[in-house]
Amino acid sequence: MKTLNLAAGKRISTGLLYRSSRLSSTRIAFIHQSTTNIFYRRTQISAMSSIVDSVKNTIAENFGGPAEKLATHQFSLSETPDLTNKVAVVTGGSEGIGYGVTHTLLSHNISKLFILSISEDVVNGAKRSVAEELGQEKADRTEWIQCDLSNWAEVKKAAEQIKKSTDRLDILVNNAGRGIMSYQLSKYGVDQHMAVNHFGHVLLTSYLLELLKKTADEHGTVRIVNLASNAHQGAPSDVKFESLDELNQDLGPNPQYGRSKLAAILYSRYLDRHVTKAGNSKILVNATHPGFVSTRQSVEHIHEAYPLAGYAMSTGMEPFKKDQFQGATSSVFAATITDKSGQYICPPAVPESGNELSQNEQLGEQLMELTRKVISDRFESFDDRKFY
Repeated sequence: MKTLNLAAGKRISTGLLYRSSRLSSTRIAFIHQSTTNIFYRRTQISAMSSIVDSVKNTIAENFGGPAEKLATHQFSLSETPDLTNKVAVVTGGSEGIGYGVTHTLLSHNISKLFILSISEDVVNGAKRSVAEELGQEKADRTEWIQCDLSNWAEVKKAAEQIKKSTDRLDILVNNAGRGIMSYQLSKYGVDQHMAVNHFGHVLLTSYLLELLKKTADEHGTVRIVNLASNAHQGAPSDVKFESLDELNQDLGPNPQYGRSKLAAILYSRYLDRHVTKAGNSKILVNATHPGFVSTRQSVEHIHEAYPLAGYAMSTGMEPFKKDQFQGATSSVFAATITDKSGQYICPPAVPESGNELSQNEQLGEQLMELTRKVISDRFESFDDRKFY
């Protein structure tokens, strides 16, 4: 048997070295296979866990009652922080999800709250409810501004009134919207869903952006919330946002509504890129999904588009819907708690990616270029700098 001379006079058998080498290789192969099996099993478990979490979140996001407790990220309205000295604007804040937001902000001591709404009667009803439930002093903190978001002149006037009435703005919740209804053009010749749900809120946000920036510089974090929906998945898969002619095609109630909600997510991420990540880190912009909520849209307006079939949603699904406070949860979280921007937040506080279209940055840029062009052509000169 041959030997090898080693340092310090030590010797080792080459046969032993050969056997040790073979044994080490066997052990290495065994360890490698065992590690691979463990990793594979863990990957399988992780994948299964992700599927289970996804199912839980889907149920929690969309249905009312105990379902919300299934979500992987929890938040309740009672966890809303104290909002003393802060000022908020909520569009459509007098009914439905908007009222849930308004009531919650007031109950947590918001100092001033502007409600933009078409109907003074609805607002007065909301103020009476607030007075009964929270006290007259809280109701007196609200100020109603009449505003039809499809009438862009009214939007501009409302923004000017807000800027004259306050020197700060901490929270902007773009909540109002046109639901699943039939095709109609606005006074500016633009699809009514996009005119209200997208263009109106873009204009309002743009007019208020300098005040939001000033507040962020002087007082800290401000938050913009754009109400979107999982219905964005119903937007046409070939949407390009290339022309007004494309926007004004009659696609049917669901695709038109879905496209406007896709725009809400794209716009939120556009502002995140051009405002938050461009030197204004204290301005947080997020889109939210409220879930399947019992509102006038889902109970009454649905019959305008679907006179008979709408009963499945308005009546048949009523026991499974969220109430207006559950529907407000994701928006309140985005308006008062989150420290991140560019998210799509589902109830109660679950960040989701949205579909592929909603993540397409180029599509978002194209949307906003078309938005600028339509506003400039149909209303007033508007350049990109007014957007951010």
